[in-house]
Amino acid sequence: MKPLLLLILFVSIHGQDQSASTEEYEKELCKDKEASEWFRLVGGEGDGCRDVIQCTNSGLQAIRCPAGLAFDIEKQTCDWKDAVKNCMKKNKERRVKPLLYTDEPLCADGSLACGDGNCIERTLFCNGERDCGDGSDETYCDINHDPNRAPPCDKSVCVLPDCFCSEDGTSVPGDLKPKEVPQMITITFDDAVNNNNIELYEEIFKNRKNHNGCNIKATFFLSHKYTNYTAVQDLHRHGHEIASHSITHNNNENFWSNATVDDWAKEMAGMRIIIEKFSNITDNSIVGLRAPYLRVGGNNQFVMMEEQAFLYDSTVTASLTNPPLWPYTMYFRMPHKCHGNLQNCPTRSHAVWEIVMNELDRREDPSIDEDLPGCAMVDSCNNILTGDQFYNFLNFNFERHYLQNRAPLGLYFHAAWLKNNPEFLEAFLFWVDEVLEKYTDAYFVTMTQVIQWIQNPRTLTEIKSFDPWKDKCNVPDSKSCIVPNSCSLTSKEIPGETVRLHTCMRCPSNFPWLNDPTGDGFF
Repeated sequence: MKPLLLLILFVSIHGQDQSASTEEYEKELCKDKEASEWFRLVGGEGDGCRDVIQCTNSGLQAIRCPAGLAFDIEKQTCDWKDAVKNCMKKNKERRVKPLLYTDEPLCADGSLACGDGNCIERTLFCNGERDCGDGSDETYCDINHDPNRAPPCDKSVCVLPDCFCSEDGTSVPGDLKPKEVPQMITITFDDAVNNNNIELYEEIFKNRKNHNGCNIKATFFLSHKYTNYTAVQDLHRHGHEIASHSITHNNNENFWSNATVDDWAKEMAGMRIIIEKFSNITDNSIVGLRAPYLRVGGNNQFVMMEEQAFLYDSTVTASLTNPPLWPYTMYFRMPHKCHGNLQNCPTRSHAVWEIVMNELDRREDPSIDEDLPGCAMVDSCNNILTGDQFYNFLNFNFERHYLQNRAPLGLYFHAAWLKNNPEFLEAFLFWVDEVLEKYTDAYFVTMTQVIQWIQNPRTLTEIKSFDPWKDKCNVPDSKSCIVPNSCSLTSKEIPGETVRLHTCMRCPSNFPWLNDPTGDGFF
């Protein structure tokens, strides 16, 4: 729908004088709207709940949700019709804003004004608790408005090995030229490791070697339920990285956006305890995490990571850009926008690495300038329908990284996507073998190995002897235990369920869960 037609519709609905100028109506319509805010001209069920408009620099723009969907005015996105309960609302709820920017200071140094004019300490703003009477200290807390936000990148302060940043996120660590840098490729799998995917992992990683003579490696972000910890122990013994993906994998996506520091600790640090105990991992190597559904938990998540000594997160997604982004530390401001509907990105300074998830370009013909959004997880690229398409997709995205700034190429999977599509698996294995044969400067490494290289950048002439990439280089085949235990367990936290726990270790008394990660019954 054209902007002018929308204005005419607005005029006719409200019985205004149609001789008034378009500019006046547009100004009136947009005067109290936030940037990028979608709103309705008319509230109501049916098509009225599908149609929304937005004020832009070029005029009013309209969208209509697809059939079967409606627009959730609070979430600011299309959702299933039955899930949308605010069709009668024209605008999202207006929240009181604090008085951060005024001609004359309203408060003493170190304090800021709430929306009602009362002053509170600056540090109380955007801390997750309502300290202003009107709650305005918690309503304007994105990366651009949090009064206590992390500062922009300052390379004179941010130096390796402890800190890395750049203004736009695309700079190569160590100021190396891209042609001097190994093209790192990270393969990751999310969720449980069990009999449904163990053979798949063996097929992918067995007898495939990087050019330093070591087996290719991957990172596994584990959720607890249905995981076979005997198999996890084998993966770790072969040099693959094990990371945390939560205990419960709570299906409520909003839980992860709004979880407290304690919630995050129970889910992620608790999962680390479970993995370490039941996979007999004693080398303190579980240092990374990824949130379920890629729902970033804001400052609470990253405060927990600092308190629990996690090294890195790999949840934050960056929209499709060329060149792609390098990982960065969170001491300084994120070098890209918070990407995704209702994402709760961190705003403060945190002593944590972010291995950002660069979206992949899914265009079938990269020479055609199509306006297609990228995809972070490979299996979310739903336009890939054949093995040939997948092979071309992998080649194009590899070249995007390899021929530009050689930022690590992340290929993030759920195992079922490859297992249930043999044509995709065949194309993937063919591509991996082709890369290993054709590119002597390409390496399949773990997430932690990426950070180890960034902290101590080495050129291609030095990389074959780079010690962190030689750890567990080639491990002979053997089993972690001859007869693993298959423990039939219950937990008061999940009443009515009996769950199997496969481990080489002694069976616990209870099935490990949030308040009892060791399974010993101590709450």
